[in-house]
Formats: sequence, structure tokens, C-alpha cells
Amino acid sequence: MMESQVQLLDYIQQIEEKGVEILTDRQEVIALDKRRNDDRVGMRALQKQNGDKTWITVGPLLIKISSKAAEELLKEDQKQCDIEINKIRSDLKIKVSEIRQMEHNPPVPGLTLKPMSNSEMSAINQVLGKSL
Repeated sequence: MMESQVQLLDYIQQIEEKGVEILTDRQEVIALDKRRNDDRVGMRALQKQNGDKTWITVGPLLIKISSKAAEELLKEDQKQCDIEINKIRSDLKIKVSEIRQMEHNPPVPGLTLKPMSNSEMSAINQVLGKSL
């Protein structure tokens, strides 16, 4: 009896840990999306500005740099956010599948679908174009 209780407790602990990982990843995606949106707002403000130099904050520092360099920094940060968000989302799909498997639930239909590549889409368009 004692051994089954330990196994049950271990099972519940594993599910809880995976659930916490999923929630943490979702919060991180939200934070990165907010940062990406702030970058977009900053880029728009730079485009409206007519000055050659601008002030930006880098962490706790306030730095005056050229507007072009500031825009490049924002674009690079936005690309990095996109990469991190996509990585977290793909890992999140795996974690959701794992927790559903741990709970003995069927996998979410369509969770592992991937978009078609450009070459696949062009091949389909060629076939559809010939049949019409």
C-alpha cells in the first residue's frame, strides 16, 4: 500500500512539473511578444522622427545613437524575439503532447501539423492551374 502511494505521489508530481513548465513557457511567449510589440512601436516612432540622432534605453543605460543604428538594433531584437517565440512554441507543442500522454489522454488533433513549404505550395498551384 505504501509503495502505491509513493508511485501516485511521484506521478502527480511529474504532471505538476510538466504543467508548470507549460505555464512558464506560455508566460515567456507573452513577455517576448510584448517586447516585440514595443520594438515595433519604437521603430514606428523612429520613422516619424526627423532627427539624425535619437536616445534609446539599453537596459538601465540611456544612449544617444544615430536613428539608423537604433532602427537596426530594434529590427535585430525583433528578429531575435521571433526566433525565441517560435522555438518556445514548438517546444510547447511537445510538452503538451507529453502531459496529455502522461494523463492517458489522446493527443490534440492537428497539434503536430506543419505549414507547407514554398516548393510544396508551388507544386500544388501548378497541378491546380493545369486542371482548371
